[in-house]
Amino acid sequence: MRVLFIGDVVGSMGRDMITTYLPRLKKKYQPQVTIVNGENAASGRGITEKIYKKFLQDGVDVVTMGNHTWDNRDIFEFIDQAKKIVRPANFPEGTPGQGMVFVKVNQVELAVINMQARSFMVDLDDPFRKMDRLIAEAKKRTPIIFVDFHGETTSEKQAMGWFLDGKVSAVIGTHTHVQTNDARILPQGTAYLTDVGMTGPYDGILGMRREPVIEKFLTALPKRFEVVERGRGILSGCLLEFDDATGKAKTIQLIQINEDRPFLE
Repeated sequence: MRVLFIGDVVGSMGRDMITTYLPRLKKKYQPQVTIVNGENAASGRGITEKIYKKFLQDGVDVVTMGNHTWDNRDIFEFIDQAKKIVRPANFPEGTPGQGMVFVKVNQVELAVINMQARSFMVDLDDPFRKMDRLIAEAKKRTPIIFVDFHGETTSEKQAMGWFLDGKVSAVIGTHTHVQTNDARILPQGTAYLTDVGMTGPYDGILGMRREPVIEKFLTALPKRFEVVERGRGILSGCLLEFDDATGKAKTIQLIQINEDRPFLE
């Protein structure tokens, strides 16, 4: 099974990058499943039903989320009916939505799990112990398990990667919006990447307008951060291939499209 994962879509520019490049990426790489992190898709915070449906129209199979899941109140109106959205599975019991979804490709299934880290973030349920329970549930149906681990620190992400080595097919980090250069396959067959990067404005700071961010560092005063709406764009992702029988990763390849790294058909 070949899976394309595209990192944190930020605002309208990120959505436009999906619309423009996803068909071309699919033509070039022939992924059977496409996963997109959409927690910043609505003006940098949260997601709306309209955006969710547009992702599906553009060819996305699963939308993962993160710490901004609830930032747009519209989500409470549709998340329980949105069968292809996965929010962090370690949110408290009773939280709307689902933390794991299955995608069927021919006679093979892929389990997609979203999990949120705790270092420098909200103190949710223990993601490590929660992963053990979800893996046991997923393996009743499939050996192919993809994990979007949404976290702040490299150390916690690496710890999760090693903790899950041999238990899942891939642990791919999101949240920090800068693609890391450490894509690898761990010794027991799990693909790992600390952060897949973001899709959206190329010339902002993590997708936000530069000036308020710089001014906050200069003055230590609170500033309102706003998403860059015009300019050059970037798309960040990775392509993974898994063994259908064992679930082990065979390859992981970084993808980045921007003006300095143009897309080659």
